[in-house]
Amino acid sequence: MSTAESFPAPGPGGVSKPHAAASEPGGLLDVLSVAAVVLDAQGRVALWSPQAEELFGYTAKEALGRYAGRLLVHPENLPLIRRLFAEVMAGEEGRWAGGFPVRHKDGGTLLVEFRNMRLHGARKDFYALGLATEQGTLRRVERDLALSTRLISQSPIGLAVVDADLRYVTVNPALERINGLPAADHVGRRVREALPFLDADGIESAMREVLATGVPLLDRESVGRTPADPDREHAWSVSYYRLEASNGKVLGLAISVVDVTERHRATADAARARARLATVADASIRIGTTLDLDQTARELADVSVPELADVAAVDVLDSILDGRSPGAREPGPAVFRALAVAASHSGDAVRAADPPGQIARYEADRLVTACVQSGRPVRVPRVAEGDLPRIARSPEAASLLASAGVHSYMAVPLIARGEVLGALDLKRTRHAEPFSAEDEILAGELAARAAVCIDNARWYGQLRSTALKLQHSLLPQQPPDQPGLEVAYRYQPAQAASEVGGDWFDVIALSGDKTALVVGDVMGSGIDAAAAMGQLRTATRTLAELDLDPAEALRHLDRITDRMGQPITTCVYAVYDPHRGRCLISSAGHLPPVLLRPDQGPELLRLPTGAPLGVGDVEFSTTAFALRPEDELVLYTDGLVETRDQAIDVRLEALIDVLSGRRLSLERTCDVLLHSMRRPGDHDDVALLIARVRSGLRT
Repeated sequence: MSTAESFPAPGPGGVSKPHAAASEPGGLLDVLSVAAVVLDAQGRVALWSPQAEELFGYTAKEALGRYAGRLLVHPENLPLIRRLFAEVMAGEEGRWAGGFPVRHKDGGTLLVEFRNMRLHGARKDFYALGLATEQGTLRRVERDLALSTRLISQSPIGLAVVDADLRYVTVNPALERINGLPAADHVGRRVREALPFLDADGIESAMREVLATGVPLLDRESVGRTPADPDREHAWSVSYYRLEASNGKVLGLAISVVDVTERHRATADAARARARLATVADASIRIGTTLDLDQTARELADVSVPELADVAAVDVLDSILDGRSPGAREPGPAVFRALAVAASHSGDAVRAADPPGQIARYEADRLVTACVQSGRPVRVPRVAEGDLPRIARSPEAASLLASAGVHSYMAVPLIARGEVLGALDLKRTRHAEPFSAEDEILAGELAARAAVCIDNARWYGQLRSTALKLQHSLLPQQPPDQPGLEVAYRYQPAQAASEVGGDWFDVIALSGDKTALVVGDVMGSGIDAAAAMGQLRTATRTLAELDLDPAEALRHLDRITDRMGQPITTCVYAVYDPHRGRCLISSAGHLPPVLLRPDQGPELLRLPTGAPLGVGDVEFSTTAFALRPEDELVLYTDGLVETRDQAIDVRLEALIDVLSGRRLSLERTCDVLLHSMRRPGDHDDVALLIARVRSGLRT
């Protein structure tokens, strides 16, 4: 085969098609520079090739007709060469091969490798043909070929050569073992013909790129299954580099293939481990951002999809939410309240899940029931048709799961402080792999973190409910309109259970048709703040019965608060006298009320604010101003206006802007204020009290 042209394209069965094509210099014969010499029966030179002239130094004119022995052999070697010539000419096989020292024209000695053979002439005469090359060159080529052959045949790396048409020319035994195909099934075929189970398009595209550019592609990873091991996926590191002749002509490609399955699996395992750690870290950030039970459950479901499952549901035992501890669970059905469902895609699997907020009863034979009763995960790596009735709540849901292609299932208990709260329910439809033991560990990590957050949300929810019940019981229940006044009020609790607390309002009937209007705010939150608010409200009503000046009433409240050791409290206390059309008001560190008159815009009452109650030894002052028919007085706590991102002056201006609109009913005004000034998730409660002077009361 000449290295000056590409490998010949084999025909059917791997046999090369006969063809005649000119070869360019640079082939193996050119490297060896084989000389041809023909001698007649007497040993005279009859033919002399150009290569012989190059090898021995004699021109054809100098050599032809001369006795070869005297021309090319040193005198001391003539007897030996005559005997060898006689053996070639007379022997039955008529050939001789070996090395012999030859005299060069320049007088030096040249070691030459000969292949001598007898030729039969047309006249039944004989000739001797000698093919000769320089022995050192021949030995070097032989060593190179032997080394190349042994390297290829004994290499543990799969090696192949393809021609310019991407057809296999040769493969070594290692590649036969890797592909599970003998060499004969490779040679003459392309990758897509010999190895259709691999990504033939991608492989051949890479080959063409290397053929066209000459830039090798090294360590290109390929994954697939071969007849050598059809039940197990393997990974290979494949390298391609272009083969070129000494003159630059492209011959084809050399390919090396190394099985790196173990490295690939180790890398994949490491990647999965990193992904699991990332998911756990992500869960630490995303789960438990609030003390809202439903939001916490949604966060757990969202973290689980799609990293761990295609569909995730969070269900909590209904008895837990009702404040009842299940204790030691007896075998039997389990009643859940569905809190959240998340999915990587919509479909039948989502429709089979219990909608959030729904109460669902799962019989004793269901897997999720076994999960919460045992407190242990339940995993079905490969879901069979008979498993679906044990996963789904109903036959209809089982049919939906079957049509969705659920092939793997897992339920993990939600356990906090030794108590099973519910379960994280996971299904795979599009994930190719079944749930593994590593997935079970990851799901357990997520469930453990979320369970504590869910339990906290549950307890805070119960605390919030208790605080709200206490606070509502301490606030006035539908205070009636007073003489000369129309009254509207609102109380709106904070979003967080821990921040339900000490805002209150009161409308107190006094002697002489007078009315006391009170709004206060106990610093702090929770049940303690609500209880403190109840004590101060009771004390305020008692002092109001004495018909004290507002400043005097606040001085008494300050001493009471100080002696009680209660948290610092702000308060505004106003007394309206309908017969005199006058209002007396005093403030203990409270935000300024707003006065609205029909003939002018709303204004903040600039009152001496004083210090909050509980500071001790503080003087309070009373301010008097007229209240005419249709005038309105708006009292409120700081939860209506304070935010974390705006200055209080800005918020007070916003309050004035809201009240600057057209006159509404008092009830409507309360709603507008809460809607306009409050933001979702505000962390403070609000007490709001609005009083409007009626027309027509005699003075």
